[in-house]
Amino acid sequence: MIIRNEENFAEKTTISFNYARLMSILLLALFILFGLSFMMATTVLKQWFDPQHAQMETNKQLINLSITVDSLIDEVDKKELFIANFQRIVAGQDSIVEDYNERLITTNEDQGNGNSNEELAPVDSMFRKQFETSGLELLTISSTDSDLQEIFLFSPIEGIISDNFNPQIQHFGTDIVAKKNEPVKSVADGTVLMASWTQDAGYVIVIQHQSNLISVYKHNSDLLKEVGNFVSAGEIISIIGNTGELTSGPHLHFELWYNGNSVDPEEFVTF
Repeated sequence: MIIRNEENFAEKTTISFNYARLMSILLLALFILFGLSFMMATTVLKQWFDPQHAQMETNKQLINLSITVDSLIDEVDKKELFIANFQRIVAGQDSIVEDYNERLITTNEDQGNGNSNEELAPVDSMFRKQFETSGLELLTISSTDSDLQEIFLFSPIEGIISDNFNPQIQHFGTDIVAKKNEPVKSVADGTVLMASWTQDAGYVIVIQHQSNLISVYKHNSDLLKEVGNFVSAGEIISIIGNTGELTSGPHLHFELWYNGNSVDPEEFVTF
């Protein structure tokens, strides 16, 4: 092979080779290409070429999921019981879920505590009597609680307050009148505990926040979140409406519950 200058065709370089040398160069190039291909197939492209890779990854995920499920079963049961109990409270029913009491009794018997229904009944009756005769002071707390004061709450909706918080008449929230189809926002980060229909409050959504704080949004026309969804502060969760029997016009009934007690939303939220 002769390499010449393109201007005057003067000879610049001469390369001599034979068939043996050419075959050696081709074999070396093929060997290098095969090595690179093998390395790629066993590393970066393994999931595409190895038929067992997908099965191995699936087995790893199944093992991790099994370990996670074992640790979450009890937590899910507790959460379901808590949600059921809170749904009964929102619906105006007895706040004590019988299934929860039965499970506690069964657990005590399995652990060998020896507590029968007859032994637990007097304690339960005393608690019920004390709760029923204690009055409404159990339903309110002081607004000076440090944990609650440290939480910054967004306004769920902009509007005019039509009815204030008044536990003496069983009105445990604040009613806000706003424009039609106005979006309702979450007051803080949290997880949706309830998103369903009730006869009295219509479409209701309940969100669990940090520090045992729960926010309730009633009489919505539509719900945009489901149970278990995580929502951020200020995120739209529903649309204002006029659903349920206990409403006389389009508005949002907003409640705050802290450690199981109702608090005045106007003390912590600016509408």
